Amino acid sequence: MRIIAGRLGGRLFESPHGHRTHPMGDKIRGALFNTLGDIEGLTILDAFAGSGALSFEAISRGAASSVAIESDKGAQNSIAANIEKLDLEDHVQLVRAFVISYIRRIHDEFDIIIADPPYDDVQYKALELLPTKVKPGGIIVYSLPPTARLVMPESFELVSKKEYGDATLHFYRRIR
Repeated sequence: MRIIAGRLGGRLFESPHGHRTHPMGDKIRGALFNTLGDIEGLTILDAFAGSGALSFEAISRGAASSVAIESDKGAQNSIAANIEKLDLEDHVQLVRAFVISYIRRIHDEFDIIIADPPYDDVQYKALELLPTKVKPGGIIVYSLPPTARLVMPESFELVSKKEYGDATLHFYRRIR
């Protein structure tokens, strides 16, 4: 896999092997970050990190930091190796945990949360908790199969929805 744009644009990194993760393709990842626009200095939560591609892309495009949450051991090892290979130890924090347990124990809020869960196990309970960790004015992005259904809190408004074959990106802004 490769980082698309920014200061690390073109750099290659490894993707975990196996069926437990589904790395987001370049086209969708590019569309996601183009829709977000300027993320300079922002904090990112990469839920269901998989390969870490979303964290790496965010840092490359100017985000201040990213927390990458991943429960799969193979994916964790891949992310850790990529953080070292890309020299991102000061910018990307790997959290070896299930998203739901991490969200329940932290008090931090993030400027942007990106949730790209495994499509064969969407984990709705975790997705329902994620909005509680978005800063006021912040954005949460869900990458979900077209059949997935979300119920968002009233404090969020849908900003954009984009469909890409078997993936749909939903962008919500916290308005209060």
